[in-house]
Amino acid sequence: MGKLGRFACIFVPMGLTIASLICLLLVFLGGLNKGSSVQTGLYFMQADLSEFTANPDLDVVDGTDLDNTLLSAFESAQADDDLKDYYNIYIWNYCSGEENNGSPDIDYCSPRKASFWFNPVAVWGLENTNVEQLFPDELQKGLDTYEKVAKWMFAAYSISFFITVGEIVVGLFAICSRWGSFVTTIVSTASSIMTLAAAITSTALYGALVGTFESVLKPYKIHASLGRSSLSVVWLAVGFSWAAGLFWLFSTCCCSGRSSGGKGKGRGGDGKRGGVTAEKTPYAYERIGSPFLPEGANRSQQHHGAEVPLQNMGQQASAYEPFRHERV
Repeated sequence: MGKLGRFACIFVPMGLTIASLICLLLVFLGGLNKGSSVQTGLYFMQADLSEFTANPDLDVVDGTDLDNTLLSAFESAQADDDLKDYYNIYIWNYCSGEENNGSPDIDYCSPRKASFWFNPVAVWGLENTNVEQLFPDELQKGLDTYEKVAKWMFAAYSISFFITVGEIVVGLFAICSRWGSFVTTIVSTASSIMTLAAAITSTALYGALVGTFESVLKPYKIHASLGRSSLSVVWLAVGFSWAAGLFWLFSTCCCSGRSSGGKGKGRGGDGKRGGVTAEKTPYAYERIGSPFLPEGANRSQQHHGAEVPLQNMGQQASAYEPFRHERV
């Protein structure tokens, strides 16, 4: 039962670790297949340009002439069919599509790239204009920060993913001993910290970017929103990872894996607890067979002290039981 109990003890943290890994894997699979609604739905941020031509309210923006120039650049890009209605941003690419009955119909996904960041100037086909210089300072600063932090975010997710894989591999050794659980707990702690860091970074980064898009580009009927599904999966990964770490720590104190059966310290020869094994000591007295037993009496009768009536002993019978003095 020892090994079985040990296996049951680490089954829970192993399952939680695998669940965390699956959540991280879903984040990396986001935007992989444009034909999968699940994968295209796991975006961090969505830019909605479907209402871009619906009478932009330029009166609420300072610098009307400048904004008219910016609007002209967008309209030119739209005329060249460079603008799509929706842009979904993932961890290492983006997907775009047109509106279909009020929902995005994704028809293109960009090549996947490490440390990806969404550059609206390049994606919206505005490279040949001076539109980047026309962006308000708030938007330009937001994009510069986004480019730098996106590299760290991708590294955090990658490190978290591979450490979690290592946690599962090391966790297999925890079946054998509590030392294995101890080492796994250390690896799990590193994985939990990196997963938490990645979740905080992505939530804060895209939350700030959505706020910037909404405040700067809202007059142009360009909206932005957070991908709640993707962020929910990320924070589930955090929860699973930290819960696994607690159970790995618990397994270092319990379920040693030693079998409760067999002979051990404090057990008798029959395996029962409390048994005492008597050992012979030097110069012990051992009873010997009586010379007065009838011929043919067996040794067990002698050993158990079988009594046989004394006959014809007369005056020579001894009052003492004969013993043999020997060194064992």
